Amino acid sequence: MKITVDVDCTPEEARTFLGLPDVKPMQDAMLQEIQSRMMQNLQAMEPEALYRTWLPASVQGFEQMQKFFWSQLNRSAGGGSTSDK
Repeated sequence: MKITVDVDCTPEEARTFLGLPDVKPMQDAMLQEIQSRMMQNLQAMEPEALYRTWLPASVQGFEQMQKFFWSQLNRSAGGGSTSDK
């Protein structure tokens, strides 16, 4: 024997019938918070802001790496000498 029951109701009606909590207010609050954070972060994604943020650090890092490589090259070429040219 097979019994089929079709229930035609909205998700809200099903949630109420099953005794589940209504999370719509919490979802709306979280969505508003996410939206405000995204809008704040979009301002930091402007090309000028990215240029100012990334370029100085990368240039300094490149210069430090270059100095390190040159110092290691001078040491190995000079037989352990640490003189800078």
